[in-house]
Amino acid sequence: QVQLVESGGGLVQAGGSLRLSCAASVRTHSNYDMGWFCQALGKEREFVAAIRWNGGNTDYADWVKGRFTISRDNAKNTLYLEMNSLKPEDTAVHYCAAAYVRPLLSTNINEYNFWGQGTQVTVSS
Repeated sequence: QVQLVESGGGLVQAGGSLRLSCAASVRTHSNYDMGWFCQALGKEREFVAAIRWNGGNTDYADWVKGRFTISRDNAKNTLYLEMNSLKPEDTAVHYCAAAYVRPLLSTNINEYNFWGQGTQVTVSS
């Protein structure tokens, strides 16, 4: 069982930045690919970014490319999401998730096995 705890959310003005962190309770390197998803009020949870177990490959939703960067520090069992040029439409609860390693890095929410409780990101205009 993997427990994930997100932090770093908050209120920021449009154009600002936030750095989300996700601490894992177990060693995640070599066992888990990791991802960030978000869920806005009244909408379904959707993919934001993912990173391979060794950090060697990443993938992003089109609407965050060039603005968000996913990274991981396996020595600290921590996943990060650097969010720049934030927009009001980025307002959502952001969740980190862990997936058992598969042949390809997944962006499919149903292929992630463990989830954190989420952290709220609110971007004011």
